[in-house]
Formats: sequence, C-alpha cells, structure tokens
Amino acid sequence: MYETMRKNFLLVLCVSLLAMTSLSVAQAAVSQGEAARLGNNLTPFGAIRAGNADGSIPRWTGGDTRIPDGYGGTGSHHINPYPDDNILYTVSAENIDRYRGRLPDGVAAMMQTFPETFRMNVYQSRRSHTAPDHIIENTRRNATRASLVDGGNGIQNAFGGYPFPILHGSNEDQAMQAIWNHLVRWRGRWMERESTEVVVVNGQWRGVKSRQEVFFNWNVEGGSPESLENIINYYISTVIEPVQFAGGGILVHETLDQVAEPRKAWGFSAGEVRRAPSLGYDAPIAAAGNLRTVDDTDVFNGALDRYNWTYQGRKEMLIPYNNFRITEKGLPYSEVLGTHHLNPDLVRWELHRVHVVEANLRDDARHLYSKRVFYIDEDSWNVAIVDQYDYEGDLWRVTMAMLKNFYDLPGVWTNVESFNDLKVRRYHVQGLDSESAGTRKFADEFPGKRYFSPFTLRRRLSN
Repeated sequence: MYETMRKNFLLVLCVSLLAMTSLSVAQAAVSQGEAARLGNNLTPFGAIRAGNADGSIPRWTGGDTRIPDGYGGTGSHHINPYPDDNILYTVSAENIDRYRGRLPDGVAAMMQTFPETFRMNVYQSRRSHTAPDHIIENTRRNATRASLVDGGNGIQNAFGGYPFPILHGSNEDQAMQAIWNHLVRWRGRWMERESTEVVVVNGQWRGVKSRQEVFFNWNVEGGSPESLENIINYYISTVIEPVQFAGGGILVHETLDQVAEPRKAWGFSAGEVRRAPSLGYDAPIAAAGNLRTVDDTDVFNGALDRYNWTYQGRKEMLIPYNNFRITEKGLPYSEVLGTHHLNPDLVRWELHRVHVVEANLRDDARHLYSKRVFYIDEDSWNVAIVDQYDYEGDLWRVTMAMLKNFYDLPGVWTNVESFNDLKVRRYHVQGLDSESAGTRKFADEFPGKRYFSPFTLRRRLSN
C-alpha cells in the first residue's frame, strides 16, 4: 500500500512538473495555432485587422506602398500622398470634454497649458504601415520562439522582425513585450540623413545640424539570432553646424541586453576618438537644453530595469499620424516652430488603436521620471506619445512623435519628435529636415560593421 501511494505521489509530481514546464513554454512563446492568426484576423504584425465599430478606424488592407507622381526616390523629400484629405474635426480647449476619452493625458495637459494655441486637427485614419516579406516571415517565426530574458531586459530566439506580435504571458510580460516591439521595430537596414534639432524658448531657437548613419544589425536579411552578437544597431552622428562643433559627434553600439552589456559609446572631435562614459537612462542631453534624457531619444530606448511595467490594454486614441506637411520640402523651420509647441496647423492627427503601457519607478531605482505612460501604435509598434511624471506625481513632460508612412522603406516611422516641458514651457525638437537637401535615405547595401569600429573611425578622422 505504501509502495502504491509512493508511486501515485511520484506520478502526480511528474505530471505537475510537466504542466509547469508546459506553462513555462507557453509563456515564452505562442503556439503555432495562435501564430496562425497573423495575416488572418490579425495583421502580419499583430494588430487587429478589422476596423472599429463605427468605421472611424478602417480595416487594414495591406498598408500603403503607393509612390506619388513626382517623387524623386529614397532620400528625396516625400510628397504627401493624401493631399485631398480634409480636416474632419478640430479638438481644442473649448471642446476637450467631448473628446477627452480619446486623448492621452499629456495631450490634454498640453491643451490645458496652452489653451489659446494648442489644438488638434483630426483627419481620416489611414492604416498605411507595412513591411517587406522577410520581416513578415521573421515576425511569424519570432511569435513561436521569442522570449524575454534577464527579467525583461533582453530577448532571445528572435531576429529581423517584431519579436512579440501577439502579446502573451503575465501582465508585466505583455507590457515589456510591447516596449521591445518598439525598440526593434522595422526601420530598414541602412539609413542616413541630415537633420536639425532645436530648443525653443519663447519662440526663439537655434539649431544644431548633424548627419546620422545607422546600420540596423537586427534587420540584416538572411541573418539569425546567433549573428546579432548582442548588437541591435550601429549608429554615428556627426555635427555639421554650428561650425565651432563641426566634425564632432558620437558613435554608438546599441546592445540587445543592456544590463548584461551596457551600450558602447565613443565621442569624437578633432581627430580624437574617446570612449564615452555611461550613456543611458536619465542622463541629460546638453544639445537638447536638458529637455531630453538619453532614454527619451527615439521616444524611448535602453534598458527596462528601473521600472515596474503594467500593460493597460488597447484603446482608441488620437495620435499624430501620416505627418507629411510638417516635413514638406522647403518649409521654413520658422513656420514649423511655434512659440510653445509645434505649429498645430501642420500636424495631422488620426484615430488609431494603441497599446497603453505604464512604467512606475522601482523603489530601489533612480530616474528623473517617477512614471511614464506609453501609447504605442498597434500597426507599426512605434511609441507615438509618452506622458512623463515628476516625483510629486504631476505631469511634467510630453513627448510626441510625428509618425508618417515612409513609402520608400516601406513602413511607418517617426520623422520629427517633439519633447515638451510643461513646467518651464519650453520644448525641444529632433528630426527637422524640411530645409535640408533631402530626408532619410534607405539602402540595402551598406559599408558593414567595420565602418562603425572606433579604430576605423579614428583612421577616417586622421585622414
């Protein structure tokens, strides 16, 4: 009898361990059956394919890769493919209560802080995002193999697509998965551009013009998780103007797991290349007038370890989308930049479903922001809006990304980012290029990893 009880106990224990193991695997990745939803009732990137109940958000029909007549090719300023779209309605301080449920808190705070000038012109929603076939295929593969590691500070078994198109697991896991989809979202393989960033104080500003080059190691066609070597991308930014800083800049190797291996950065000027000190988290950016932290760059970047993460679900929200007017060729920056915020007549807002993710500072961690709320476009996984709170729990800063469809990529990415400080009533803008000779240029051919070596950079600077 004892032997029978012992065998039964061992059997139950084995079954329990098997169940726990199966649960662990299920939390790490979705099943083949669940992944089969991608491209069916879900888009290939995990968004709900159907429109909303009243049709104000349309059905996704494959994105928009149409090239407008007269477009000069990648690197040329984009021509607005929707010139005949009219404003459906305008949200202002006078009617904010009517639309409050569709406004991120930071956007509502902008309207309340600047009631005379901040408004939102809302246009028809166009679900223009798409990506190349190999990104779609890699995303499908990632869905059944990718998992979070190191407490969510890294991912494994994913490459060349969105790692978590179908959020799953615990609430915290889903929140971090959504952020990781933003961190490694589709942005091409090689990108170069010239752009200007400014700090605006009471309508006065001066710009810093620079050249950026990025090799997206994550998106190399034919690569694999093993070929990454813990590097997502390689980045160089070189100052062009003002002349006293021309030729200086920064080189960055962006790591996949920044807790295990912090990003590597080197500053360079006058032929010298020096390893930069720790570059991350809430370190202030001097060129941004200290209105942007290091991890505000690209709307959010870097390690996730200083916050507790909560997934708030999908909501229908108004976000900047298909913003072609604000990057129109020849448009003077003086027309783009208002006294306290971007010119609202140049910003296009659309209704889209977003993933809402909240991050609260851990008790044992330090950061300028005690809380951040991210509004992530469900189609492209770009973070479109971020609300950022101080230690008193008050809204402090609001980040807004001017998303648009780069039909030469193809795919939706941000062109201009605005970082708004509600306390000092100043703002900082990155990515201005309407006065430049062109905009972002994408290519499949690129110099390769050696181009981004500090030793190679040192030789180039000395020549």
